[in-house]
Amino acid sequence: GLGDSPAGWSSLEHQLPSVEPALSNLHFEFPAAPQISMTINGGMTMSGWFDLYDWPIGVGVRNDEEGLKRSVESIRECVATLEAKGVEKSRIVIGGFSQGGAVALRSVYHDEHSSTEEGGSKSTKFAACVNLSGWLTFDQSNGVNDDVPLFWGHGSYDDKVLFEQQGYGVRKLAEMGVSNVSDSSYPMGHSSDRKETTAFAKFLKSILYAEE
Repeated sequence: GLGDSPAGWSSLEHQLPSVEPALSNLHFEFPAAPQISMTINGGMTMSGWFDLYDWPIGVGVRNDEEGLKRSVESIRECVATLEAKGVEKSRIVIGGFSQGGAVALRSVYHDEHSSTEEGGSKSTKFAACVNLSGWLTFDQSNGVNDDVPLFWGHGSYDDKVLFEQQGYGVRKLAEMGVSNVSDSSYPMGHSSDRKETTAFAKFLKSILYAEE
């Protein structure tokens, strides 16, 4: 998220397995957002996946398209590194909080480079997508990952990425054909919640260890 660091979410490596022990076998990657000038903070340089022009972040905010494209490219490179190590894309879950959630959604459901393997012959679907308190930044899907499961958790008292973003985003995704969505809300602001973490863990377990 905005102004955050990988260390801010690294505790998930322990929190998720504490709910579902099978998840202790997972490998986590926490890519760091670049340091960029942030318009809503008067141009101050801080960690962020893309620039923000409006605050709070409600439906209809302006997008930093170039920043979003750069961030998606960064995630694409992370995925390529994992694949080079032998990790199949069908076992990779892309997720994030706030800005990271927005980038995760875009990486899975909008990025045209996620549609096919090199050569254009083989589908390359991710295992799942997780969006925690993020928002939708596109209005057309790539058409290939529409059935990739999505977990969308959001705080009903969120005054930064407004709660309206969840309902709007889920409806717009359904219109695009993305309908395998598990959306849930929690009595919290722009933060995480134990109940959300529990639901997140159970979602991952159902996707990655469905046969157990």
